[in-house]
Amino acid sequence: MTGRARRRLFAGSCLLLAAMFAALGIWQLERRAWKLDLIARVDRRVHAAPEPLPPRAAWPGIGPQDGYRRIRVRGVLLHARETLVQAVTEKGAGFWVVTPLRTGDAVVLINRGFVPPERRSPVTRAQGQVVGPLVITGLLRLSEPAGGFLRSNAPAQDRWYSRDVAAIARARGINGAAPFFIDADGSANPGGWPVGGLTVIQFRNAHLVYALTWFALAVLSAGGAAILWRARA
Repeated sequence: MTGRARRRLFAGSCLLLAAMFAALGIWQLERRAWKLDLIARVDRRVHAAPEPLPPRAAWPGIGPQDGYRRIRVRGVLLHARETLVQAVTEKGAGFWVVTPLRTGDAVVLINRGFVPPERRSPVTRAQGQVVGPLVITGLLRLSEPAGGFLRSNAPAQDRWYSRDVAAIARARGINGAAPFFIDADGSANPGGWPVGGLTVIQFRNAHLVYALTWFALAVLSAGGAAILWRARA
Protein backbone atom coordinates (compact mmCIF):
# COMPACT_ATOMS: atom_id res chain seq x y z
CA MET A 1 0.00 0.00 0.00
CA THR A 2 1.40 3.39 -0.97
CA GLY A 3 1.87 6.25 1.47
CA ARG A 4 -0.98 8.14 -0.18
CA ALA A 5 -3.36 5.20 0.23
CA ARG A 6 -2.39 4.78 3.85
CA ARG A 7 -3.03 8.46 4.56
CA ARG A 8 -6.37 8.22 2.81
CA LEU A 9 -7.30 5.18 4.90
CA PHE A 10 -6.28 6.85 8.15
CA ALA A 11 -8.13 10.04 7.25
CA GLY A 12 -11.28 8.06 6.53
CA SER A 13 -10.93 6.22 9.81
CA CYS A 14 -10.59 9.52 11.67
CA LEU A 15 -13.72 10.87 10.01
CA LEU A 16 -15.60 7.70 10.94
CA LEU A 17 -14.46 8.02 14.54
CA ALA A 18 -15.45 11.69 14.59
CA ALA A 19 -18.97 10.79 13.44
CA MET A 20 -19.20 8.01 16.03
CA PHE A 21 -17.98 10.24 18.87
CA ALA A 22 -20.40 13.02 17.84
CA ALA A 23 -23.29 10.52 17.86
CA LEU A 24 -22.30 9.38 21.36
CA GLY A 25 -22.20 12.99 22.51
CA ILE A 26 -25.71 13.61 21.17
CA TRP A 27 -26.90 10.42 22.88
CA GLN A 28 -25.50 11.65 26.21
CA LEU A 29 -27.34 14.96 25.80
CA GLU A 30 -30.56 13.01 25.25
CA ARG A 31 -29.81 10.94 28.36
CA ARG A 32 -29.22 14.15 30.32
CA ALA A 33 -32.63 15.51 29.28
CA TRP A 34 -34.23 12.22 30.34
CA LYS A 35 -32.41 12.27 33.70
CA LEU A 36 -33.42 15.87 34.44
CA ASP A 37 -37.03 15.00 33.67
CA LEU A 38 -36.79 11.97 35.99
CA ILE A 39 -35.38 14.11 38.81
CA ALA A 40 -38.18 16.65 38.37
CA ARG A 41 -40.86 13.94 38.40
CA VAL A 42 -39.45 12.30 41.54
CA ASP A 43 -39.23 15.68 43.26
CA ARG A 44 -42.93 16.26 42.55
CA ARG A 45 -43.83 12.85 44.01
CA VAL A 46 -41.76 13.39 47.16
CA HIS A 47 -43.41 16.72 47.91
CA ALA A 48 -46.96 15.74 46.93
CA ALA A 49 -49.75 15.08 49.42
CA PRO A 50 -49.66 11.48 50.73
CA GLU A 51 -51.85 8.93 48.96
CA PRO A 52 -53.51 5.78 50.32
CA LEU A 53 -51.80 2.43 49.94
CA PRO A 54 -52.33 1.19 46.34
CA PRO A 55 -55.06 -1.47 46.24
CA ARG A 56 -54.07 -5.08 45.71
CA ALA A 57 -55.44 -5.02 42.15
CA ALA A 58 -52.89 -2.32 41.25
CA TRP A 59 -49.84 -4.12 42.66
CA PRO A 60 -48.87 -5.93 39.43
CA GLY A 61 -48.54 -2.57 37.69
CA ILE A 62 -46.31 -0.96 40.32
CA GLY A 63 -42.99 -0.02 38.71
CA PRO A 64 -40.31 2.69 38.47
CA GLN A 65 -42.98 5.26 37.64
CA ASP A 66 -44.30 4.81 41.19
CA GLY A 67 -41.02 5.02 43.08
CA TYR A 68 -40.89 7.67 45.84
CA ARG A 69 -44.64 8.29 45.86
CA ARG A 70 -45.75 9.51 49.29
CA ILE A 71 -47.99 6.94 50.95
CA ARG A 72 -49.99 7.05 54.17
CA VAL A 73 -51.10 3.75 55.64
CA ARG A 74 -52.80 2.63 58.83
CA GLY A 75 -52.27 -0.74 60.43
CA VAL A 76 -50.62 -2.84 63.13
CA LEU A 77 -46.90 -3.61 63.15
CA LEU A 78 -45.91 -7.27 63.44
CA HIS A 79 -42.78 -6.75 65.52
CA ALA A 80 -42.13 -10.46 66.00
CA ARG A 81 -41.40 -10.69 62.27
CA GLU A 82 -39.09 -7.71 61.88
CA THR A 83 -35.94 -8.02 59.78
CA LEU A 84 -32.65 -6.17 60.18
CA VAL A 85 -30.96 -5.12 56.92
CA GLN A 86 -27.41 -3.83 57.01
CA ALA A 87 -27.21 -0.12 56.23
CA VAL A 88 -24.73 2.73 55.95
CA THR A 89 -26.33 6.12 56.57
CA GLU A 90 -25.43 9.67 57.52
CA LYS A 91 -25.66 8.44 61.12
CA GLY A 92 -23.09 5.71 60.51
CA ALA A 93 -23.25 1.97 59.96
CA GLY A 94 -26.02 -0.11 61.41
CA PHE A 95 -29.31 -1.62 60.33
CA TRP A 96 -32.65 -0.77 58.77
CA VAL A 97 -35.54 -2.12 60.83
CA VAL A 98 -37.99 -3.62 58.32
CA THR A 99 -41.29 -4.59 59.94
CA PRO A 100 -44.47 -5.97 58.35
CA LEU A 101 -47.57 -3.82 58.77
CA ARG A 102 -50.96 -5.52 58.61
CA THR A 103 -53.60 -3.25 57.11
CA GLY A 104 -56.74 -5.34 57.18
CA ASP A 105 -56.58 -7.38 53.99
CA ALA A 106 -52.96 -6.51 53.11
CA VAL A 107 -49.45 -6.68 54.51
CA VAL A 108 -46.75 -4.21 53.49
CA LEU A 109 -43.15 -4.08 54.69
CA ILE A 110 -42.21 -0.85 56.43
CA ASN A 111 -38.63 0.32 56.66
CA ARG A 112 -39.14 2.02 60.01
CA GLY A 113 -35.68 3.53 60.01
CA PHE A 114 -32.11 3.15 61.21
CA VAL A 115 -30.66 1.70 64.41
CA PRO A 116 -26.96 1.48 65.36
CA PRO A 117 -25.44 -1.94 66.18
CA GLU A 118 -25.97 -1.47 69.91
CA ARG A 119 -29.71 -1.09 69.27
CA ARG A 120 -29.97 -4.22 67.17
CA SER A 121 -31.92 -6.13 69.79
CA PRO A 122 -35.57 -5.07 70.16
CA VAL A 123 -35.06 -5.15 73.93
CA THR A 124 -32.82 -2.07 73.65
CA ARG A 125 -35.60 -0.08 71.93
CA ALA A 126 -38.68 -1.49 73.61
CA GLN A 127 -40.48 1.88 73.59
CA GLY A 128 -40.33 1.89 69.82
CA GLN A 129 -42.14 -1.44 69.54
CA VAL A 130 -45.49 0.29 69.23
CA VAL A 131 -48.52 -1.88 70.01
CA GLY A 132 -51.89 -1.29 68.39
CA PRO A 133 -53.00 0.62 65.28
CA LEU A 134 -50.88 3.49 64.06
CA VAL A 135 -50.53 5.66 60.95
CA ILE A 136 -47.28 5.67 58.98
CA THR A 137 -46.36 8.10 56.21
CA GLY A 138 -43.44 7.41 53.92
CA LEU A 139 -42.15 6.85 50.42
CA LEU A 140 -43.02 3.89 48.24
CA ARG A 141 -39.83 2.03 47.30
CA LEU A 142 -39.29 -0.80 44.86
CA SER A 143 -37.89 -4.11 46.06
CA GLU A 144 -34.11 -4.56 46.07
CA PRO A 145 -33.63 -8.18 44.98
CA ALA A 146 -30.57 -10.38 45.51
CA GLY A 147 -28.47 -8.27 47.84
CA GLY A 148 -25.96 -5.45 48.02
CA PHE A 149 -22.77 -4.75 46.11
CA LEU A 150 -20.73 -7.99 46.02
CA ARG A 151 -22.81 -9.37 48.93
CA SER A 152 -25.78 -11.64 48.45
CA ASN A 153 -28.58 -11.95 50.96
CA ALA A 154 -28.38 -15.14 53.03
CA PRO A 155 -31.90 -15.80 54.36
CA ALA A 156 -30.88 -19.10 55.98
CA GLN A 157 -28.35 -17.22 58.12
CA ASP A 158 -30.66 -14.21 58.51
CA ARG A 159 -28.10 -11.91 56.88
CA TRP A 160 -29.60 -9.19 54.74
CA TYR A 161 -27.81 -6.60 52.63
CA SER A 162 -30.81 -5.30 50.67
CA ARG A 163 -34.52 -4.90 51.18
CA ASP A 164 -35.61 -7.81 49.02
CA VAL A 165 -39.35 -7.81 49.67
CA ALA A 166 -40.15 -11.26 48.27
CA ALA A 167 -37.24 -12.97 50.04
CA ILE A 168 -37.94 -11.28 53.37
CA ALA A 169 -41.64 -12.17 53.15
CA ARG A 170 -40.79 -15.82 52.48
CA ALA A 171 -38.28 -15.93 55.34
CA ARG A 172 -40.82 -14.46 57.75
CA GLY A 173 -43.73 -16.63 56.60
CA ILE A 174 -45.75 -13.72 55.21
CA ASN A 175 -48.17 -14.60 52.43
CA GLY A 176 -49.47 -12.05 49.95
CA ALA A 177 -47.18 -9.19 50.96
CA ALA A 178 -47.15 -6.09 48.76
CA PRO A 179 -44.31 -6.26 46.18
CA PHE A 180 -42.85 -2.97 47.42
CA PHE A 181 -41.92 -1.47 50.77
CA ILE A 182 -42.37 1.92 52.38
CA ASP A 183 -39.57 4.07 53.79
CA ALA A 184 -41.04 5.73 56.89
CA ASP A 185 -40.63 9.49 57.15
CA GLY A 186 -38.88 11.33 59.95
CA SER A 187 -41.78 11.20 62.41
CA ALA A 188 -40.22 10.37 65.78
CA ASN A 189 -40.77 6.91 67.20
CA PRO A 190 -41.25 6.50 70.98
CA GLY A 191 -37.86 6.27 72.60
CA GLY A 192 -36.21 7.74 69.51
CA TRP A 193 -35.56 4.43 67.72
CA PRO A 194 -35.64 3.54 64.88
CA VAL A 195 -34.77 6.84 63.16
CA GLY A 196 -36.80 7.32 60.00
CA GLY A 197 -36.62 9.90 57.25
CA LEU A 198 -33.14 8.90 56.05
CA THR A 199 -34.10 8.02 52.48
CA VAL A 200 -31.38 9.19 50.11
CA ILE A 201 -32.88 10.54 46.90
CA GLN A 202 -29.97 11.04 44.56
CA PHE A 203 -29.56 10.38 40.87
CA ARG A 204 -26.14 10.44 39.28
CA ASN A 205 -26.15 12.98 36.47
CA ALA A 206 -22.76 13.22 34.77
CA HIS A 207 -24.18 13.09 31.24
CA LEU A 208 -23.04 16.62 30.35
CA VAL A 209 -19.44 15.74 31.25
CA TYR A 210 -19.67 12.57 29.15
CA ALA A 211 -21.18 14.51 26.24
CA LEU A 212 -18.40 17.12 26.29
CA THR A 213 -15.82 14.32 26.39
CA TRP A 214 -17.32 12.62 23.33
CA PHE A 215 -17.57 15.93 21.45
CA ALA A 216 -13.94 16.72 22.30
CA LEU A 217 -12.87 13.34 20.91
CA ALA A 218 -14.95 14.04 17.79
CA VAL A 219 -13.13 17.35 17.29
CA LEU A 220 -9.74 15.70 17.79
CA SER A 221 -10.60 12.95 15.31
CA ALA A 222 -11.79 15.47 12.74
CA GLY A 223 -8.62 17.45 13.31
CA GLY A 224 -6.57 14.32 12.72
CA ALA A 225 -8.42 13.73 9.45
CA ALA A 226 -7.73 17.32 8.37
CA ILE A 227 -4.02 16.99 9.14
CA LEU A 228 -3.79 13.76 7.14
CA TRP A 229 -5.70 15.30 4.26
CA ARG A 230 -3.37 18.31 4.18
CA ALA A 231 -0.34 15.99 4.29
CA ARG A 232 -1.78 14.09 1.33
CA ALA A 233 -2.27 17.36 -0.58
